[in-house]
Amino acid sequence: MFFCFKIGFLQLDFIDLVDAVLVALLIYQVYRLLKGSLAFNIFIGMLLVYLIWFAVRALEMNLLQGIIGKFIDVGVIALLIVFQPEVRKFLLFIGRGSNPSRFNNFMRSLFSREKRAPVMEQSAREIATAAENFSHSKTGAIIVLSVTSRLQFYANTGVIIEGVISSKLLESIFEKNSPLHDGAVIIADLKIIAAGCVLPVSDNPDLPSRLGMRHRATVGITEHSDAMAIAVSEENGQISYARNGKLEQNISADELTKVLADFFG
Repeated sequence: MFFCFKIGFLQLDFIDLVDAVLVALLIYQVYRLLKGSLAFNIFIGMLLVYLIWFAVRALEMNLLQGIIGKFIDVGVIALLIVFQPEVRKFLLFIGRGSNPSRFNNFMRSLFSREKRAPVMEQSAREIATAAENFSHSKTGAIIVLSVTSRLQFYANTGVIIEGVISSKLLESIFEKNSPLHDGAVIIADLKIIAAGCVLPVSDNPDLPSRLGMRHRATVGITEHSDAMAIAVSEENGQISYARNGKLEQNISADELTKVLADFFG
C-alpha cells in the first residue's frame, strides 16, 4: 500500500510525488532545450497567457475567458509550429536511448570489441592527423562522425564514397582544388560514407557573431542529430568540434584525439 501524508489541507500519496518529480524533470528538460534561444521568450509568453486564462476563469470573466480560451484551444498546434526545431530536438533526445542502431552497435561491440578496438583507435588517429594537417595548412574542413545513424539524408546531398578512413583520403577531399572541398565529410560505421555534403546551419543566437557558415553548420548538424562534428578554420587554422549543439573552439590535435577516442569508445 502506498504511503500518504498531509501538508495542511493538501493530501499527497506516492503517486502524487512521482507525478510531481516527472513534471519537474520535464520542465527542466524543456528549459535546457530552450535556454538561450528566441523560443525561450516565446515559451514564457505562452505560459503567461495560460496563467492569465486560469486567473480570468477563476474570476468568472466570461468574455475575456472565451477570447483567451480560443487561443489556448489551438495551443498544441501553435506549439508544434512555433517550436518545430525544439520539438524535433526533444524527440531526438528521448529517442536516443531506444535507438535500434545504438542497441545493435552495443551488441556488436560486446561480441567483437577486440576486433573493432584497433580499428577505432586507428580511425581516431587518422582523423586527428588530418585535422592537424588542415590546421597547419589552413585548409577549411568539416568532418561529421555518427555512431547511431549513417545520416543518409545528409549523405545523399553529396557524393557517396564508402571508403576506408585515412588522413590521406580526407586531405585529398578537402584539397583546395577538389570539387568536394566546400562540403562536409560524413563518417559512420568506421567508413567515410560521403563527401561534399550539405549540412543544416545553426541559428543559435548565443554563437559568436564572428563565426562563419562552416562553424554554424558544424553546430547545426549536432543540433539535428547525435553526431559529433569537427571543423577546421581556413582563416586561422583553429580546430573546433561540436556535440549536442555545443561548440568547443581552438583545441589541439592531442585534445582532439582524446575526444575522438571517447566518442568512438
